[in-house]
Amino acid sequence: MSTSWSLDVVFNIIGGIFLKDKTDILIIGGGVTGCFIARELAQYKLNITLVEKEPDICTGTSKANTALLHAGFNADCNKLKGRLNVRGNELYRERIQHELDVPMEWVGALVVAENEDDIPKLEAILKNGQENGVPDLEIVTGARLFELEPNLSDDAVAALFAPTAGIVNPFELTVGLANNAVRNGAEVILEAGVEDIEDYGDYKTVKTAKGAIDAKLVINAAGLYADKIANMVGIDNFEITPRRGEYYLYDKRMEIDVQRTIFPVPTKVSKGIVVTPTDEGNLLIGPNAQEIEDVKDKATTREGLDEVMNGAKKTIPDLSKKGVIKEFAGLRPAIKETEDFLIEASKKVPGFINVAGIQSPGLASSPAIAEMVVEIVKEELGGLTSDPQFNPNYQGPPKFRHMNHQKQAQLVEEDRDYGQIICRCESVTKGEIIDAIHEPVGAKTVNAIKRRVRPGAGRCQGGFCEPKVVEILAEELDIPKTEAKLESENSQLLVEKTKESLLKEVEADE
Repeated sequence: MSTSWSLDVVFNIIGGIFLKDKTDILIIGGGVTGCFIARELAQYKLNITLVEKEPDICTGTSKANTALLHAGFNADCNKLKGRLNVRGNELYRERIQHELDVPMEWVGALVVAENEDDIPKLEAILKNGQENGVPDLEIVTGARLFELEPNLSDDAVAALFAPTAGIVNPFELTVGLANNAVRNGAEVILEAGVEDIEDYGDYKTVKTAKGAIDAKLVINAAGLYADKIANMVGIDNFEITPRRGEYYLYDKRMEIDVQRTIFPVPTKVSKGIVVTPTDEGNLLIGPNAQEIEDVKDKATTREGLDEVMNGAKKTIPDLSKKGVIKEFAGLRPAIKETEDFLIEASKKVPGFINVAGIQSPGLASSPAIAEMVVEIVKEELGGLTSDPQFNPNYQGPPKFRHMNHQKQAQLVEEDRDYGQIICRCESVTKGEIIDAIHEPVGAKTVNAIKRRVRPGAGRCQGGFCEPKVVEILAEELDIPKTEAKLESENSQLLVEKTKESLLKEVEADE
C-alpha cells in the first residue's frame, strides 16, 4: 500500500486512532464477503480500507451460519448465485485451502429421499447440478447409501451424493482473510459504523464513527444493512429482508457420529434442516427460515427449535436434545424480489458498487464474489496494476490441541505461555489467546477471542475459562478488567470488585 500523500492530507484523531482521510477503495462490512474482497484487491497497487461497525470482524451473518462449502447442485443455474457457488467451491479447492491456514474438509453431502416419490426430485437436482458444472454427482441407493452414512433413517431409499461439498471454520476463514489483507497493505478499522455518505462525483466522503474518509470507489458489503448504506447515496432499487435461522450445536462427545453433510429433499422455500459435522468435530443441526423485521433479532424460539429438531430427526432419527451445548440463531440478508445476489456497479451513482443479498450459498460463493468484484473495479478504474510484493499465504497462530505431544513440548519450551491451559474443554492455551489479541486484526473482546481460538466454545461454554480470558484480555490491552467487553458496546462483564460494592453499601447504611 502506498503511504505517500500530498501536504493537504488531514488526519483525524478519534478514539486514539489515526485515520487517513483518503483511500482508493473503501469497503463497508467486515464479514467474509468484505474480507474476501479486501484480500483479493490487496494484490494490486491500491490503497484499500475496510470499515466495520462492530468491535470485531465476522460478527453478523458470517458468524452464525451452517459453515458449508456448498457444491452447487441446489443453486438455481439461471441465477448469479448458482454460477458463483460452483466457481467459489472450485476456488476453495484449487487455491484458498492451500494459501490460508484455515480448517477446511471435503466431507461430501447427501440429499436424502425418504420415499420413492422423491427420487424424481433427486434426479431434477442432479440435472441442475450438472448444468451448474458440479463434478462427480451421483444418485446412490441400497448398501452404498448406508456405507456413506450409517446413521441415516431406515426410511432412506436414495440420495444425491456430492463429494465436492465441504465444511469450513467461518471465523478462522474471515480472520485469516482480514489478516492476510492487512499484511499486504490494506487497513481494517473496527467500531467505524457508517453514518452518512456524501457524493462528490469523482469521490465519496464516507462519514464513520471514527472520522470521515474520502474514497474513489465505495464497495457496499454491509450484509443486513446493505440497503440502508445504499439509501445513503440515493439507491433504493432493493430491500434486505432479514431471514432468521435457528440451530442446535452438540458436544464433541456425541454417541452419534455423522460423517457427511445431510440434507433432506428441499422444498420451494428451504433446503430443509441440515445435519452436519463441524471442522472441530461437533454436530450442528439447522436452520429453519423465518422472515423477521428487526435486523438485530437473533432470539431463538421454542417453536423454531422444535422445528429444527423434528426436521433433523427425519434424516438422523437417533438425534435428541441430549448432548446439546448451545442454541443460537443467525440472520441472512435476503432480497425477496429476486432471491439472488446483487453484485453490480451502480449506474445511478458512479463509483458505488453494491454487493448485497449475500445469503446462502454466500459463504461458498465468497471467493468468486470477490473475483467478480475485482473485475468490476478494474472496469471502474480503467485497469489495475499488480503488486509484485503481494503474498497470498497466511499462517495463523499455533493450534495446541491439534499438535502431537512432541510438538506441544517443543512449543512450551519456546514459550511457557503455551504450557498454561486456559480452556479445558478445548485445550486452549494462554499463548494462543495472546497471539489472537496481537494479530494484525486482533481480538479485542471475549467473543472475538472465542471465535479465533475457541475458549468458551466447548461443553461448559465458558463457565471455567471466561474469567481467565477477561484477565488476559485486560492485561494484554492494558485496560481495567471492568472495561473488557463480551462483544459490542455496553457488554462489559464486570462492574466493580465485590468488596468495593459491599463497602459502598456499608458506607451508605452509616
